[in-house]
Amino acid sequence: MKGFTKLALDIGMGAVVPILILTNLTRPLGAQAAYVLAALAPVLYVLADTFFISRRFNVITTYIALSAIINGVLAFWFVDGVRFAIKDTAAITVSVAVIAVSIAIGKPLVQYFLIQALNPDTPARTAKLKALLALPAVRRSVVWATWLVLLEGVAAGVINIALNLSIVTALFGTESFNQQVAQVNAITRIGFPIASLAAFGIGLTFVFRALYAALPKEEREAQTDSDIWSLIDLWQPGLEAG
Repeated sequence: MKGFTKLALDIGMGAVVPILILTNLTRPLGAQAAYVLAALAPVLYVLADTFFISRRFNVITTYIALSAIINGVLAFWFVDGVRFAIKDTAAITVSVAVIAVSIAIGKPLVQYFLIQALNPDTPARTAKLKALLALPAVRRSVVWATWLVLLEGVAAGVINIALNLSIVTALFGTESFNQQVAQVNAITRIGFPIASLAAFGIGLTFVFRALYAALPKEEREAQTDSDIWSLIDLWQPGLEAG
């Protein structure tokens, strides 16, 4: 329930609020002012949540905050047409680049999301998780999951550019421009987060399967606790399933 509430809040602040601003405040505030306010609203929400509310500083929040900062800076680049399509896709492009580099240097991004999710709370658990992640089968699953997230990002970028080029055709600073941006936001700022969560979710599912498969069969069958740490704590390097 907590995860659903957070997702609903993220979509509300990232999509619903900007759309309401663009559709209802363009005339009273002026097209340019309304556009900037709509662009900055989700940025300020993400930064406030990261640095002042949750104060969780890790790979996940850094990854999200990076996109927010890029969008915040580019909010003041007033362009239209092809340049707007490129600008609106900049954060996605940077995210894709970060993921690609993580694969290229042998530190796939999903690995850090997994570590953050499992949250090893002792040096012994940290060492065991590191040993498990070094197993060839588990390593392959982490790389595969990161590739899945990368491909989802590439697809999102291509779709985002196509939508902007086909829908946002008016000149910047006009009411029509803001309305068209709102139309694109209604699609991308709801659909893309859900697609991204699905990609991460599917990828992590395969990683967890590889983790469970690496544990000795006897331990898996004897353990009734669904907490994966109850299995990892019993595991010893070199005793993984064949």
